[in-house]
Amino acid sequence: MAGVAASNLKRLLKQLNIPPLTIKRIIVAVFEAEVNVIAHSYGGRILCDFEEDTIQVQVIDTGPGIPDLDLAMTEGWSTATEEVRELGYGAGMGLPNIQKSCDKLSIYTKAGDHTHLTMLFNLKEDV
Repeated sequence: MAGVAASNLKRLLKQLNIPPLTIKRIIVAVFEAEVNVIAHSYGGRILCDFEEDTIQVQVIDTGPGIPDLDLAMTEGWSTATEEVRELGYGAGMGLPNIQKSCDKLSIYTKAGDHTHLTMLFNLKEDV
């Protein structure tokens, strides 16, 4: 089921005439977050808020949290299971790719709790 939410959001962003490069950045981040929810948590939800100049996407999972966020932000570091890796995921690029794709990223996480990503994307280009 990985990618269903990202695909649905991509379709909506196209209908809203969001610029293609902005759509690409948003979808990369949302897809990576969606895969992380599937691979590392017990479930979750994705919420999108559309404003005139920004799109905010929140990804909130149901746990178990990230024990070491600094380590998890390191490219190539992963706690993915062998099963997840066999499916072609778990390369340790999820959070780094999310961070590169967003204009602003906030992460709440705590071992034994949940993880809540807040991603902000600017829709207006810098002049």
